Amino acid sequence: MLIFAVLSGFGLAFLAPPISQLGKQKSGWWLASLPIVLTVYFLTLLPGLKNGQIEAISYPWSQQLGLTFAFRADGLSVAFALLVSGIGALVAIYAGGYFGTKAPLGRFYLWLFFFMASMLGVVFADHLILLFIFWELTSLSSFMLIGFEHEREEARTAAIQALLVTGSGGLVMLAGFVLLGQIGGSWEISTLLLKGEPVRAHPLYLVVVVLILIGAFTKSAQFPFHFWLPNAMQAPTPVSTYLHAATMVKAGIYLLARLFPLLGGTSLWFWAVGGIGAVTMILGGVLALSQTDLKRLLAYSTISALGSLVLAIGIGTETALKAMVLFLLAHGLYKGALFLVSGAVDHESGTRDVRELGMLWRGMPFTAAGSSLAALSMAGVPFFFGFVAKEYLYEAAYNVGAFWVSLTILGALLNVFIAFRVGIAPFWLPAQAQTRLVQKVHEAPWSMRIGPLILGGLSFLIGILPQLFSQTLVSTALSAVAGKQVEVKLAAWHGVNDIFLLSLLTLGLGVGLFAVRRDIQRLAENLNPRWGLDGLYKRSLELLFAVAAFQTRLLQHGYLRYYLITIIVAVVAITGGGLWRWGGGTLPHLSWDLRFYELGIALIIIIAGGMATLSRSRLGAVAALGVAGYGVASIYLLFGAPDLAMTQFLIESLTVVLFVLAFYHLPHFARLTPRKERLRDVLIALVTGGLMTVFVFVASGIQIHPSISQYFVENSLPLAHGRNIVNVILVDFRGLDTLGEITVLAIAGIGVFALLKLRLDQRLPKAKKEGEGVARGGER
Repeated sequence: MLIFAVLSGFGLAFLAPPISQLGKQKSGWWLASLPIVLTVYFLTLLPGLKNGQIEAISYPWSQQLGLTFAFRADGLSVAFALLVSGIGALVAIYAGGYFGTKAPLGRFYLWLFFFMASMLGVVFADHLILLFIFWELTSLSSFMLIGFEHEREEARTAAIQALLVTGSGGLVMLAGFVLLGQIGGSWEISTLLLKGEPVRAHPLYLVVVVLILIGAFTKSAQFPFHFWLPNAMQAPTPVSTYLHAATMVKAGIYLLARLFPLLGGTSLWFWAVGGIGAVTMILGGVLALSQTDLKRLLAYSTISALGSLVLAIGIGTETALKAMVLFLLAHGLYKGALFLVSGAVDHESGTRDVRELGMLWRGMPFTAAGSSLAALSMAGVPFFFGFVAKEYLYEAAYNVGAFWVSLTILGALLNVFIAFRVGIAPFWLPAQAQTRLVQKVHEAPWSMRIGPLILGGLSFLIGILPQLFSQTLVSTALSAVAGKQVEVKLAAWHGVNDIFLLSLLTLGLGVGLFAVRRDIQRLAENLNPRWGLDGLYKRSLELLFAVAAFQTRLLQHGYLRYYLITIIVAVVAITGGGLWRWGGGTLPHLSWDLRFYELGIALIIIIAGGMATLSRSRLGAVAALGVAGYGVASIYLLFGAPDLAMTQFLIESLTVVLFVLAFYHLPHFARLTPRKERLRDVLIALVTGGLMTVFVFVASGIQIHPSISQYFVENSLPLAHGRNIVNVILVDFRGLDTLGEITVLAIAGIGVFALLKLRLDQRLPKAKKEGEGVARGGER
């Protein structure tokens, strides 16, 4: 069942276009059936996980390479899977109302469910390479989703940026995975997690951590790779909700949490992960202050929240990991709801500018209710889920030191400001600007309301009754991260203590900050740096394009002779350099006991080659080449290879005949190149020929592996029932190679035949007439 749960999304992805064609706007309800079923299935795993029953499945993939198709469902995987499938169902329903009939829904659902399945593969994969494959599939599908409105240049640019940043990080991470697999002696993640001490003591531990952190940081938009996430808001709102609030950006968080028992607990981990997390948390909040677009505000707050999660993993205490699990779930609920709300507001009002939005509750009461519940959870108001998570985050930082708790308070303070800015003010306060909305605001369709109401309602329900799932979901997830069994007991109220007072202080300061939001925004706009990392990325890309254009002009100029010179010189340089570095090699013993007819054949070949070079007649040059080819075939015949000789004779004869037929249609021969270029070509040819000769001599004297010829001698007759060894090799032992070569020749022959049958002089008048007809029609 687990493997079906992971892969079923791929099947649904390819069924989505015809289903959406039949169901139109209602197809989202039908397609949401699968993620709903998956959500229920993942919930049924929780009781077993509480009792230590971890579901796992493994199929051998490539035993020689140690690859297995392995999946494993522990508490951490199930927690992420619930976010992926649960919010995925709501997004599928929401998309039908959001797009209506204005977009190709089939294409959208195809990539949405492809992404969902890839994300489930990431969280359930129990093999490093398998995890990497699904990881990159999420990058690919997110590229298609961010660039869904590909007719807009901004969408294409944002999609390329997201793919370059996250895809490059994934490749770096792959190098870390390979090193980790070599150090740990296994590719199985569950096996590696038991080898924490030897891995952390290994000399390459630093390299492994850095490589894997780069992959995780790029995916989760951590500093200095955070710039791609706000730009990705060019995607439609359902994509922003699913990818950038609930799932894709949390893949890096998942990876850090998953590998914490293996790589965590060291000073390097604490400062690298915790430090970057803290910087990202503050930076995301500060950059949000100057934003006025709902989605960009939410994007920067997501960066800040992701920084908080990374900070908690970096601290790494049991309380910090507990805070991470709680904040992960709380953030998925309230941020998913707020993103859906932003899309509904934009859909109904025609703008996402928070300065132009106000008192929307009159026209959108249900959306206002969902938004308010989610915003209060985001702000950390008591008796909401966000408050419970924030309490533990404060406690974790409080136990580490004043510096860390100060940073955490600052991050939470900015979070309160953003929550009131995006979730409360547009619905309950008058608009800042006096701009009239372009259309009368009314409630969105039910398909767009149900998501915010459910997610906002859960944020409140879990806030007042956190104990309902503390023993199952939170305990099992925390046990998987901590690497040991941990019991969690949550409560909505822990009494008045230092942490509670810090929460109240943060809430009060955040509300005060919101009260002076106009001054804050003006100040933030003045402080907004002109040259950020986004600008550095763009200039790096421009430099890359300039280099690409330069090398294209240099190497792909359209002159065939220069292509050949480049290839030949490169081959000579590489082989000559390798031969020189190798010390020149050892020439084999050469026997000079030659017969007179062998010398005669060699002399004929040399003379024919010279005539082919110097001839001023094409026919003469081809005839000379044919003589040289016949000479080579004679050598084959003398040294006992009659099959090769026969083949060579036939090929040379056919080549000469074809050339003669082709030359009949060519203009007269003309010497177009000056003397200097011909001398250059002669020099290149002599150096190439001389080097190849030496190389062949050296190679013929090397025997790295035992010769395989004896195998063919012994097995040609018993295995292939053939006495001619060459024929048996061509037909049986390497039959597929021969088939490929024949196919290539057949395709080339068809191409030549098509060229010979082409009659441009007959087609041009017809095309000309058609073009003239079109032109006359256009004029009319």
